[in-house]
Amino acid sequence: KEEIARVLHAQSRRAAGPFAVLDCTVIPESLAESILFGHERGAFTGAHSKRIGMFEAAHGGVLFIDEIGELPLSIQPMLLRALEKREVTPVGATRSRAVDIRIVAATWRDLRAMVNQGTFREDLYYRLAGAMVPVPALSDRVEDIPLLAAHFLSVLPPNSGAAQTIQPDALHALCKRPFSGNVRELHLMVERLAHLAEGPSITVADVEMESILAGLRARSASHPTNEPGTSRAIGAESVPLFKEAKRTAIDEFERHYLERLMQRAKSNITQA
Repeated sequence: KEEIARVLHAQSRRAAGPFAVLDCTVIPESLAESILFGHERGAFTGAHSKRIGMFEAAHGGVLFIDEIGELPLSIQPMLLRALEKREVTPVGATRSRAVDIRIVAATWRDLRAMVNQGTFREDLYYRLAGAMVPVPALSDRVEDIPLLAAHFLSVLPPNSGAAQTIQPDALHALCKRPFSGNVRELHLMVERLAHLAEGPSITVADVEMESILAGLRARSASHPTNEPGTSRAIGAESVPLFKEAKRTAIDEFERHYLERLMQRAKSNITQA
């Protein structure tokens, strides 16, 4: 979402202005007013110097409000007032200051449903919803995966020893993954594959091994242990030692890989 917001900014008449990011998931209610509008020196305990808020930081450019759906209900009136008045009053100040900014807000939540539930102000919703741009999930734009994978590989440090390319069959296997975490999950997976690949190019074997390890990670996460390095019973199951888990993963991978080789070679052992 942020990358799309940055592209909108770069293609606008405000491209020369700043691009400020406000993440609503990390705003403490007690400091929200100061974060949004800034404060004067001595405005409260600990305010040893004057500080501008996010609105003034974005003056002449764009303020990207990420995860607007996470903004506490108590803070929403402050934001609405600033949007309507196009001015802010820092904490401890007696005069307001005009701001010239464009607001781009993003969320994964259904704000219309939140309005109906009373957890998001209706007037703020309509103030923000001037134009909406739905961002499709990565699973709905599989054709983007090869482009994104190539980009993520191209920005890896050249001296990192990581694979720099991905083979076509490996890319095909990657395109079959669901990627519920969208582009961020794809980015992390491509980086992980590149660093774990044994050669200069990511192979389908690397992708299959990643699938096996991902399954082991998911099982381990659902049955965590409180004592690292030891096997600990959890109900009827247990978490194996690292060496045991690694050996199991390799055994599963080799069996699956050899089965595929035999299938491709039509059961000809020598050719496989």
